[in-house]
Amino acid sequence: MYARNVTLHLKANTAPEFARTLETDVLPVLRKQNGFKDEITFLAADRAEAVAISLWDRKENADTYSRDTYPEVLKSLAKVVEGTPKVENYEVANSTFHKIAARN
Repeated sequence: MYARNVTLHLKANTAPEFARTLETDVLPVLRKQNGFKDEITFLAADRAEAVAISLWDRKENADTYSRDTYPEVLKSLAKVVEGTPKVENYEVANSTFHKIAARN
């Protein structure tokens, strides 16, 4: 399993709109992507930063999403996000929810 970790800086007082946009615009797009498994989103206590972690079955599917669809997702978030989000990619080492065991 593969993960994309996206850190976003939110414009002032836009956390509720960010959450709505994620629910109505972003998640439906993600659910249509080949290999998409899950999305977990966190809001900082001050609500000025969000972290969105998407889980994918394979790196290739995450890469295809990143190249072909992610730029459109960014456009839908432009009114609530300040600056360029930071994207980091990881191989998932373990997950109790997805029943992935750590490799030795």
